[in-house]
Order: sequence, then structure tokens, then C-alpha cells
Amino acid sequence: VLFLSVSMLLQMLGHTMGALTWKDAPNAAVKQVIDGMLGNRFDFMGRSVSIGDFFAGYGYGMIGVLLLVSILLWLLSAEHNRRFILALGLFLLFLSIIEFIYFFPFAAAFSLFAGVTTLLAMRERSSSV
Repeated sequence: VLFLSVSMLLQMLGHTMGALTWKDAPNAAVKQVIDGMLGNRFDFMGRSVSIGDFFAGYGYGMIGVLLLVSILLWLLSAEHNRRFILALGLFLLFLSIIEFIYFFPFAAAFSLFAGVTTLLAMRERSSSV
């Protein structure tokens, strides 16, 4: 499980690089989309926001989620809590599906690997106890 913690930490670092540089357009077509996401503001719950604000906010929030998952996996490497490990493994599988559908396979592969391996680690721990 400690190895999985490092794996998720690497995913968090990659996600952080992407979240901090998403406005850097690689070409004119992408720049036009980014400008549209940032330039069209609307009132939402008493605040002027853009879709770009939401996109950035979700990205920054996900950095925290991935860091939390890394820390929890690190803590679980020394503990035995079957239900918690199960919940974390299922969450990682869910995350891999979301990443595959809405983002890209490389990110999904990290979460899928961590989810499957977490569930396998839980199974091994329960059979050795």
C-alpha cells in the first residue's frame, strides 16, 4: 500500500502541473476555447464567474483530493482497516472511470492501478490475519 501512496503522489504532481498550466494554449484553436471559457462571465450565487473559474477550481480541488488519497494510502500501509481500504479502493476505481471518460487514459491508468492494487492488498491482508 505504501507503493500505491507514492503512485498517487506522482499522479497528484502530474495533475498539479496540468492544473497550473491549463491556460497555456498549445495552438490557436485551444486558445480560442480557453479565451471563451475565461471571457464569458455570468452571475452565479451572487458572484461573477466563468466556466474557466469552475474548471480551475475543480482542478485545484482535485489536487487536494489526490494528496489526501496519497496520505491515506501512506497511513494505511501501517494500519489494518478493511472497510476503509475497501472504500478507498472503490473510490479510486470510480475516479479512474471518470478520468477515462472525461480526461485521458494515462491519468485513468494511475487511478485504476491504485484502485485494483488497493483492493488486492485488502484481500491479502484479510487472508493473512
